[in-house]
Amino acid sequence: MYMSTSEIRTAFLEYFRSQGHQVVSSSSLVPHNDPTLLFTNAGMNQFKDVFLGSDTRHYSRATTAQRCVRAGGKHNDLDNVGYTARHHTFFEMLGNFSFGDYFKRDAIRFAWEFLTQVLQLPKDKLLVTVYQTDDEAYDIWAKEMGIPTERIVRIGDNKGAPYASDNFWQMGDTGPCGPCTEIFYDHGEQIWGGPPGSAEEDGDRFIEIWNVVFMQFNRQADGTLEPLPKPSVDTGMGIERIAAIMQGVHSNYEIDIFQRLIKDVATITGTQDLENKSLRVIADHIRSCSFLIADGVMPSNEGRGYVLRRIIRRAARHGRLLGAKESFFFRLVGTLADLMGDAYPELKSQQPVVERVLKQEEEQFSRTLDRGLALLEEALQGLGDGKQIPGELVFKLYDTYGFPADLTADVVRDRGFEIDEAGFEREMEKQRERAKGASAFTVDYNKQLKIEQTSEFVGYSQLQGESQITAIYVGDQAVSALKAGDEAMIVLESTPFYAESGGQVGDAGLLQHGESLFAVSDTQKLGGAVVHKGYVEVGQFA
Repeated sequence: MYMSTSEIRTAFLEYFRSQGHQVVSSSSLVPHNDPTLLFTNAGMNQFKDVFLGSDTRHYSRATTAQRCVRAGGKHNDLDNVGYTARHHTFFEMLGNFSFGDYFKRDAIRFAWEFLTQVLQLPKDKLLVTVYQTDDEAYDIWAKEMGIPTERIVRIGDNKGAPYASDNFWQMGDTGPCGPCTEIFYDHGEQIWGGPPGSAEEDGDRFIEIWNVVFMQFNRQADGTLEPLPKPSVDTGMGIERIAAIMQGVHSNYEIDIFQRLIKDVATITGTQDLENKSLRVIADHIRSCSFLIADGVMPSNEGRGYVLRRIIRRAARHGRLLGAKESFFFRLVGTLADLMGDAYPELKSQQPVVERVLKQEEEQFSRTLDRGLALLEEALQGLGDGKQIPGELVFKLYDTYGFPADLTADVVRDRGFEIDEAGFEREMEKQRERAKGASAFTVDYNKQLKIEQTSEFVGYSQLQGESQITAIYVGDQAVSALKAGDEAMIVLESTPFYAESGGQVGDAGLLQHGESLFAVSDTQKLGGAVVHKGYVEVGQFA
């Protein structure tokens, strides 16, 4: 039975609504009040405090279609995107949750009923796993759901199945966690791979489609497990994986959403080969970049903004590989809004902002992309039989041309090269020490700093514009020039950057002077002046 991605999303939410669940909107990709996460990476993130017992809701059952990103920190799939059938930087996680209401029996029943009755998947195509010591879950599957014991695999602690891995889920190093039971779909004997727990489990025949976590514990920083106030349930099913099954394809990139995006990328770049990996990279990256910007993340050189910048630049580089001669990435936002805007209205309402940010970022990067690629190509030819790109060169590409190290690694991967990551980190540390010694500034300095200049705020009517530098400060000292790596504060005559005020954080972004770039990490107001804090990313400022 063919179902579109949109139809699957609706069917899932409506099924669990009919089972007494509150349909809850997707939370932002920026986790609020959770310093342990870079991005929202699972459906349960927004319910973490509920599982911990420190927050209550007016409902005890919930269901969501949650947007997620895994492209930084511990959960990072960026390097695999475009090279595998199922890795993405952005994905949707369908989930149902119980907060001290139902537990293992109903959670298993709901999952099985939705898959076999609503989606009408053949029962003999499904295989399940349970945690090694979870006899209760095993008996529910075998005795109540009627699953043949040969299709129930115990996983955990390298016991039982000889190649097993843990079947125990946790959001991070600390927080809610517990044993889980997973449901796999068998794509058939024609696909290489073995069942979970076997030596061939990494093959593509058996694909995990649903993970049911029995949330029982709160993992402490020292690793101890404290029982949660009420046993709960957290489930997740990647919509891209189940869509591939319902649409009769094997790769996630063959489902309806990706096929539309891939075709549009091909049209924009003039690409004839629809199997080109770069098409898949760009189709994936437009989703993560668009949703991140819609959720308030802006390109920068730190934290979430740096991850966003890395993804945009990776997409821009793959566009060049396809023959794009000018900015193209932003032109895909409209297609994405058509595909996913009904489920996520913020994508439509923020479309002009998303397009403007992507276009500006790509244009800025394109000014140095060709020169950086030429330098890298020259270095590759000079390496001879060597297969490692020196860390000094990787750093130069980053420092001078704005190439993140992983972008350089991506460029050289298909040529059989790898980068000297340790050498790159040594050079980065040297730069950090130089910046600290030459231009560190502190809050105390800022309090003492007296700025006579004033700045006009124009951000209510525009997000970018031209202005004159009226002052530059390193620490509490006025200076006339800055070089690459210098950390400083720049004052402009007029600025669209909003200064921290009234509980709203200051804007981040870029100042451009010719081909030089100053990365603004924060904007504050000192007297009548708007101060742009950051450092010189490329070139010089004077």
